[in-house]
Amino acid sequence: MFETLRFLPCTIIVISEFLFLFGTRIPPNSSSLLGTFRTKAQQMEKVGTNGDDITVNIKFGGRSIPVSLSSDSTVRDLKSLLQPLTNVLPRGQKLIFKGRVLVDESTLKSSGVSNGAKIMLMASQGLHQGDGPIKKETPASSNLRRNADGNQVKEKREVTVEKSRTARWKATGVIALSQCNLRAIPDEVWNCGPSARVLDLSHNSVEDVPAKIGCLSSIQKLLLNANEIRDNSISWEGLTSLKSLTNLSLSQNYLTTLPSSLDALACLTQLDIANNKLTSLPDEIGHLTQLQVLKANNNRICAIPTSIGECTSLVEVDLSANLLVDLPETFGNLHNLKALLLSNNGLKSLPPTLFKMCIHLSTLDLHGSEITMDLLRQLGGWDDFDKRRRLKLQKQLDFRAGGSAEFDEGADKSF
Repeated sequence: MFETLRFLPCTIIVISEFLFLFGTRIPPNSSSLLGTFRTKAQQMEKVGTNGDDITVNIKFGGRSIPVSLSSDSTVRDLKSLLQPLTNVLPRGQKLIFKGRVLVDESTLKSSGVSNGAKIMLMASQGLHQGDGPIKKETPASSNLRRNADGNQVKEKREVTVEKSRTARWKATGVIALSQCNLRAIPDEVWNCGPSARVLDLSHNSVEDVPAKIGCLSSIQKLLLNANEIRDNSISWEGLTSLKSLTNLSLSQNYLTTLPSSLDALACLTQLDIANNKLTSLPDEIGHLTQLQVLKANNNRICAIPTSIGECTSLVEVDLSANLLVDLPETFGNLHNLKALLLSNNGLKSLPPTLFKMCIHLSTLDLHGSEITMDLLRQLGGWDDFDKRRRLKLQKQLDFRAGGSAEFDEGADKSF
């Protein structure tokens, strides 16, 4: 059921033949991410060296999670080990043993925790990384819901493409097929060829994006969000041949990876890949120098490539609900950045030059992270950033836009 990965004096758990890296199931042969995980484990080597190793069982979300570590380890050390296994941030964890709440500074030995002990974990709402705490899977109920949805779709009649509609597509350049219960892209779409400028296939059940999509050579806006697209059902060769594409939406699908050839979309200004199962972004994303909006929230991304700093046109970046523990310092190169959304990640710090170099930044969301107000105030450029933030909030109030929760690092109550 599980095996252990040891970096004495601490031990990290590998469950069901998959490595849990910051809450993400990663195949063991993923060497780069495995290296990141080993680094995380090595950081825990400072845990006690004189105590005997023990294994405790953490009860959480319908699961029993075995964790091995030294009996001289502190409760805080245990919480750090539990973060990648549960997605719950340490400050959101309450560990209960024999009816008592364990104190962070106490060692397991002094708390009476011995080998085989059962400890209950209670999680505070909102204090998590990624898309939420990892709980016991319920495939039966999930399948029932999926089957129910499938039956409803089958009962509906798929769209019939009439000749008059095809003629209108060619005349306007806009192919609007959102919410049409489609399971495949109609052949009539390909007949539009270079006359098509916009293709909206959002909110369907489309599974296959074939290579022939490349025949839409003048397409500028492609909306494929909320479909059933997977890695093996999309022709990246065809898609990345669309040299005029400026707006691409692939959100709410089942993608786990993006190709390096994505950089062929040199005209791209908006990229929405939110709500997939991505674990990383390709290094080549830095070649998208025209990119202004990047939405990659609600994925399983563990690290951002340093090449992101080359996307100097970026105005808005949404990386919320991922598994990030830090950001590359090259974020400071994004001089046009106005909004940075980072809620529900495992972040404990920000790039030191973020406030100083990103002189237009006025929106920063750090809900559910480990970053404190004291840490932010120590960063260079904080005062200027705070003025911009307050000015924006005041303008919203002046225009009756109401309050804003766009900035929150867990301590905004002092304002």
